[in-house]
Amino acid sequence: MNIGLYGGSFNPVHIGHLALANYLCEYAGLDELWFMVSPRNPLKADADLLPDALRLELVRLSIGDYPRMRLCDIEFTLPRPSYTDSTLEALRRAHPEHRFTLIIGADNWQVFSRWRNAAHIVATTPILIYPRPGYDPDPSALPPGVRRIDAPTFDISSTHIRQALSQGRDVRFFMHPAAWTHLAKVKSEK
Repeated sequence: MNIGLYGGSFNPVHIGHLALANYLCEYAGLDELWFMVSPRNPLKADADLLPDALRLELVRLSIGDYPRMRLCDIEFTLPRPSYTDSTLEALRRAHPEHRFTLIIGADNWQVFSRWRNAAHIVATTPILIYPRPGYDPDPSALPPGVRRIDAPTFDISSTHIRQALSQGRDVRFFMHPAAWTHLAKVKSEK
């Protein structure tokens, strides 16, 4: 099977993530899409990172019983910080029957050369680049195996959701209802 790996902190997962994942499952030639939750992105500060178990649970609740999406927690079993090249190798060892396609935003493609072993990743792994506001890589300049997909864009961010929650705002329609209910319950218990 061709498995799309959609990595990120999902801090928290929101409807923009879910709509993109749904689009990629239906239009990008993927058999499944795995939400690969990252413990910590080496290129980002993690001061506002929600607890690992909570982020994993929110993704699990959000994808529910959609048959082509899975939660992947492999990066929580690997040394930290998580590096995509190590994750891809671990996944290939654990699942030699699958072909993996890396899914990244156009903003990440702009800094991809800073990723550890970026050239090796490009040489060994198909990459799908989805649009991000303010970033538009030229498809003719992309290396073989890397393609831009014209997926819809959603101007929703996890940062906005976290800020709204800290201000006591009700932003329930930015998240899957099951994830929102769980997050609201966790926040009320603190």
